[in-house]
Amino acid sequence: MTGWLFALGSALFYGTSDFVGGLASRRAHYVVVALLGQLAGLVVAGIAAVVVIGPSPTAADLWWGALSGVGTAAGMVFLFRGMSHGAMSVVVPTSAVTGIALSALASVALGDERPSLLAWAGIAIAVPALWWVSSGRQATTEAHSGGAGDGLLAGVGIAVQYLALAQASADAGLWPVATGRVGALCVLAGALLFVGRQTLRASRAPLALALASGALAAAALISYFLATHHQIVAIAVALASLYPVIPVLLGILVLHERLTRRQTIGLVAAGSATLLMAG
Repeated sequence: MTGWLFALGSALFYGTSDFVGGLASRRAHYVVVALLGQLAGLVVAGIAAVVVIGPSPTAADLWWGALSGVGTAAGMVFLFRGMSHGAMSVVVPTSAVTGIALSALASVALGDERPSLLAWAGIAIAVPALWWVSSGRQATTEAHSGGAGDGLLAGVGIAVQYLALAQASADAGLWPVATGRVGALCVLAGALLFVGRQTLRASRAPLALALASGALAAAALISYFLATHHQIVAIAVALASLYPVIPVLLGILVLHERLTRRQTIGLVAAGSATLLMAG
């Protein structure tokens, strides 16, 4: 049950992070949003790593964390680029479905973990549920359909992030999460070389949103890392990947949006999948 709660906590933090980051990426360049987010994430993860006392991490633990950060950087850049072009209804579900499918299959193929039949049923239900919840009304415009490529690339990055971080041992404390932020910053700093100076200008509001998004994302990774110590990776990934549900719920509560029939079905299916995976 502990791992289940940590994984759902990760979904809550990540969903809120995407909601905030999506708003920022519409008003500032997506690389800038991702970079500032990882700076804030490094502060949060660094403080958490110092506070949570544990045995010293090995070099392998830190390298796995750094590789996870490379996946984070790629995932966030493509996710924010897709959302910045107004393709949120395609890029978010595509990235979530790709991430959950690749992570779950790889964790089973590369390890000795075998989810129960009920858990597999939950994973199978979660995939279409995420698509229905996130996509809402069927996207038909060329601008929306163009987000599929960004969503696929973001999903690959998310899968690398989850799988690499899960390889770090519990004895490492939270240092792998912190080194992951360093790895992500190195990749994003390099990406800035390909961004024109004029794109780096932004007002304070989106920059503050970017920092908040990064802090929430770091909290999500900490929750996920803790979940992998109490739950098999395939299930932890599947539960954490339910994060697209959160922006939809925030849209209802904060922006007073109305649910479509597809989203209603998706929310019910996601709830059912969560219960199955909890068993």
